[in-house]
Amino acid sequence: MNTGSWLPLAILASPLVPGLLIFFVSEQRHWLRMALNLGGALLELLFVAVLLSGVASGGVYEVRFALVPGADLVLNADPMSLLFITLSAVLWLLTTIYAIGYLEDSPHRSRFFGFFSLCVFATAGVALAGNMLTLLLFYELLTLVTYPLILHRGTAEAVAAGRTYLRYTLSGGALLLIGVVWLRTLAGPLDFTEGGLLAGAAVERTTLLTIFAIFVIGFGVKAALVPLHGWLPKAMVAPAPVSALLHAVAVVKAGAFGLVRLVYDVYGIEFAASLGVLGPLAALAAVTVIWGSVRALQQDEIKKRLAYSTVSQVSYIALGVATFGPVATIGGLVHIVHQGMMKITLFFCAGNLAETLGIHHVSEMRGVGRRMPLTMSAFTIGALGMIGVPPIAGFVSKWYLGVGAFESGQDWVIGVLVLSTLLNAGYFLPILYAAWFQSPQEPVGHAPHDTGAAIRAGGLETHWMLLAPPLVTATLALLAGLFAGAPFSPLGWTELITAREYLR
Repeated sequence: MNTGSWLPLAILASPLVPGLLIFFVSEQRHWLRMALNLGGALLELLFVAVLLSGVASGGVYEVRFALVPGADLVLNADPMSLLFITLSAVLWLLTTIYAIGYLEDSPHRSRFFGFFSLCVFATAGVALAGNMLTLLLFYELLTLVTYPLILHRGTAEAVAAGRTYLRYTLSGGALLLIGVVWLRTLAGPLDFTEGGLLAGAAVERTTLLTIFAIFVIGFGVKAALVPLHGWLPKAMVAPAPVSALLHAVAVVKAGAFGLVRLVYDVYGIEFAASLGVLGPLAALAAVTVIWGSVRALQQDEIKKRLAYSTVSQVSYIALGVATFGPVATIGGLVHIVHQGMMKITLFFCAGNLAETLGIHHVSEMRGVGRRMPLTMSAFTIGALGMIGVPPIAGFVSKWYLGVGAFESGQDWVIGVLVLSTLLNAGYFLPILYAAWFQSPQEPVGHAPHDTGAAIRAGGLETHWMLLAPPLVTATLALLAGLFAGAPFSPLGWTELITAREYLR
């Protein structure tokens, strides 16, 4: 082990240990469960901050265990890992606060928060994986520990959604296993390597193309690439904190992150370009970007509209990676963080509307801005950022993607971005117009929390644990755009990653 190698292990232990303990906490011991949840989240954030500083200074943090002869479990903190793990740590803390408030009076809280922490553990493992075998193990663990969260409500709809989720993700995992084993027999140890472990490998071109396609399908299931996206809208039956975690941090980001590792650290960007695999990947991502937006336009249920928006927005990451060139790469990679901050804001706000006012549909949004101004202010920042309005973080992603496409001579990508932006406006602006400029309607549905009581009790429009997280994430999305040029902004860190890939 290298000096400081305890840090990756500490990061994994931070959600794992509290998660396992929470399973044994009785439902009545609210404060103990909350202490374990928040303590684990704060510890992980602290360890990630130390790791971030160390990697920025050139430190090496690697852990390697032999699982069987010739197959190692490797944890390695490189700049790419830190991009994902930092997002995960920050948003886990905020989602934990939100979930505690959201599930305050719900049954089975210990079961929920136990699997919730294990989900974060698996996501951290995906981020810190140093080879394809380790990535596969944590990737499949993520499937298993997320499944009970989707089923949490126990309704027939939740059970059906869970089964659909398993059909998709286990099939994708089986393909990944085939790809890993096949690649291992051809290339030996599969440690991630800057420039690609396959760069210059003496492997038949047809074989390399087939393995690449297998990996794209395997990772594409969780990344919700069309036509592999069918599980994601159905999974919206899960509680709002789960939806937020699925879309902003865990499952879809694990798929997108796997595609990034495949292109940069397995095949290598230049070798992938020479094989001709980037064009088809870019085309698939572009189709997903447009299809997801078109389907979002057709949804009246707020969470399903946001789900199809995720199908579209996450594919910006694959589109940037597949648009060969450093500037487009920056746009794609930074969107891992930018999309996470904006999308989790939107899901937090959707949960607030459902829990406080009983609002679940776009058609019920008239005048909501007057009734819940802080929640809708956060939603507005997230929505405008998704459209690409400056100076919010989403504008930075789209700007770099567009400039990168122009510099790479792939002008068609700019057309995709323009059309996507118009569609984004088409499904977000009507929500904002109804919320801010139309007269309020009578309360609809079942509202678990009474807004008037909340305001009388503390002067807030809803419980502070539901309100604070979206206000923080919306602020982060705004600051990431305003201070994009700062060295330790998501953009600055992504430029460091890209420089290593293209200027070796």
